[in-house]
Amino acid sequence: MQSGEAGTRRWVLEYEPAEPRVVDPLMGWTGSGDTRQQIRMTFASENEAIAYARREGIAFELAEPKRRRRRAKAYADNFRFGRRELWTH
Repeated sequence: MQSGEAGTRRWVLEYEPAEPRVVDPLMGWTGSGDTRQQIRMTFASENEAIAYARREGIAFELAEPKRRRRRAKAYADNFRFGRRELWTH
């Protein structure tokens, strides 16, 4: 499996819940009457997202993503002599 970074450089606007979720007593499903929770808008840049929020009068909070550390790995390391980790299947 490979974890790439394609499509991760976009800014996302998500609405905060306006009302709490409730559990349906008959079926046990969780639901809410707030349909704005279903909306997720993406923008190419931070400035576009901020401009949209200000134009529509939406209060916003920016959350910067954490930086990912990349560790170089090779499949051959699984069979390396003197490996420190235990062999698992």
